[in-house]
Amino acid sequence: MPSRPRLPHLPALPALPAPLRPYARLFAVPGALAFTLGNLLARLPMGMFSVSAVVMIAGSRGSYALAGAVTATGLAATALLAPRVARLVDRYGQARVAVPATLVAALGSLSLLLCVRYGAPGWTLFASYAATATTPNTGGMSRARWAYLLKGDAEALHTANSFEQAADELCFMLGPVLAAFLCGTFFPEAGTLAGGVLLVTGVLLFAAQRSTEPPATPAHRARKSPLTSPGMPPLLAVCLATGAVFGAMEVVTIAFADAHGHRTAAGVVLAFQAAGSAVAGLVYGAVGAKGSAARRYPWCLAAMAALLALPLLAATLSGALPLLAAALLIAGSATAPTMITTMILVQERTPEGRLNEGMTLAVTGLLGGIAAGSATGGWVADHLSPAAGYGVPVAAAATALLLSVAASRSVSRPSRSGTPDKVTQLRPSRDPSPRPSGTPRRG
Repeated sequence: MPSRPRLPHLPALPALPAPLRPYARLFAVPGALAFTLGNLLARLPMGMFSVSAVVMIAGSRGSYALAGAVTATGLAATALLAPRVARLVDRYGQARVAVPATLVAALGSLSLLLCVRYGAPGWTLFASYAATATTPNTGGMSRARWAYLLKGDAEALHTANSFEQAADELCFMLGPVLAAFLCGTFFPEAGTLAGGVLLVTGVLLFAAQRSTEPPATPAHRARKSPLTSPGMPPLLAVCLATGAVFGAMEVVTIAFADAHGHRTAAGVVLAFQAAGSAVAGLVYGAVGAKGSAARRYPWCLAAMAALLALPLLAATLSGALPLLAAALLIAGSATAPTMITTMILVQERTPEGRLNEGMTLAVTGLLGGIAAGSATGGWVADHLSPAAGYGVPVAAAATALLLSVAASRSVSRPSRSGTPDKVTQLRPSRDPSPRPSGTPRRG
């Protein structure tokens, strides 16, 4: 295993604007820019596949119900398989697992495309799309590399997590737009085909950057499961509630735009929320973290719950899409800080050697919440009104806040002996031994 690249101090950085210096310092690490570009290429299809599948299946079979059922099956399969794929990544290494897992997923997408194109039986669509669940968590693997490269440098790791969250928002903002453009301009299968090519190319480029890859953790050295790690179960419950915010917001916004005769504008309106989150994530990373992540977390959730009231007010009092888009832009500014802090807590609370699995469990919780939020938001929009549907994200964010506060109080409560509970002593794993002068930093 090659030595860990050293994070340079970059004395020449004062020539750059102050907000850019933390990011310039990150990408001066040898290999960081290369693995980031490959990962972004692999991550872009994550926002393309579901939209492409819906357009392709509904256009060919004339049924949105079938298209929705197929994508829901893929979501359920992902919830089951993704943590297992991540466990293999931790055990055998990113390159050895991510490449074959990606090829299996790409074959699933190709199979779906061919089955739709040539009128195969309906069950083949479900089986093909379920195979795409082996897609590795590319965002989690990128965060794992930063955690490895920047270990011991909390400030730089905060900036890296902020960049990754902004990249997530950008990919999920551009992915659906690109998918809709390809499917509408060329042929219905174009989005799925392009997504598969981007995914395979990006993962191959990412996996080729071996110098920055974290070392694998063999089974006999692996510690206990992240699910049983102190502080993780309540954090995953908060992820579930947070995911409901995203799922409900998407469905309710589509229903609201449709009710006002502008359904095609729903994607643009949702893009404002993603844009607000992406910008806030970059600013949050440049400013730097104040205090521990555990202390910041309830405040981030409280800000998200408060700002989500703005779309509810805009939809209820006005009904104008431009005003709703502005409200979503502002509300989105609390999303990235919340998700950045979530991932930092996951990194702190996941046992060493299981980081990919821990972050994938968090993503799985988010996916489960998205599914629940979509169903709940759709029900409220149908049975009450689309404007009332914006109350679902507010309720979900408030639930996440209550869960976070309850968890923080339970772990800070003194034990009978008068000493703090062990969970309060959660810290990222660090090498406690003093580092001799002249030895390269771990970060």
